[in-house]
Amino acid sequence: MSRMLWLWVALGGAIGAVLRYAISGWVQEGRWGGIWGFPWGTLFVNLTGCLVLGLLAGLFQERFLVGPQLRALILIGLLGGYTTFSTFGVETFNLIKEGSFHLALLNGLGSPVLGIIGAWLGDLIAHWL
Repeated sequence: MSRMLWLWVALGGAIGAVLRYAISGWVQEGRWGGIWGFPWGTLFVNLTGCLVLGLLAGLFQERFLVGPQLRALILIGLLGGYTTFSTFGVETFNLIKEGSFHLALLNGLGSPVLGIIGAWLGDLIAHWL
């Protein structure tokens, strides 16, 4: 991989991390934030990240041929920095530590299953466009 691709990934990752922080915090502090002590912000970011990644990957493969720089910037950097799988793991573990097994199960199954559905829907939308 060229050095320029590394820079595109880094730039996208920085933007994605800031978006993750802002959007996750906005969701968590908003309407759902106080419900059950559940990490709604992380779930929202994971699901929207999967949906957008599925959509753009599908569009980039089917409709729009984009260069490796744009793919690195958006798909690897931005969306890689935006999604929060490591946070998902820690928050699920913390729910288990706190004895909230039902919430840990909800989060542990909800993020991956709904994330896969989001990726599928994104790809489906890409094919409709």
